[in-house]
Amino acid sequence: MSNPTVFRLQAPWETVKERMKENDSNLTDEDLKYITGKEEELIQRLQKLMNRSREQVIAYIESISSNEHLAG
Repeated sequence: MSNPTVFRLQAPWETVKERMKENDSNLTDEDLKYITGKEEELIQRLQKLMNRSREQVIAYIESISSNEHLAG
């Protein structure tokens, strides 16, 4: 049941990663390691760490990428 994930990022991943770390100080660079083509690994890791569903994790990432002032 492989479901390719396409993030709709409106900001570079490095920016999104930093915003996510600002919002959740428990997240580390290793937790947020993103390799193109291995999006599912990132999603699964974040599901466990954040105790959220797959859909919630994707929505969160996309929300952070589209809102410059979300982290704060």
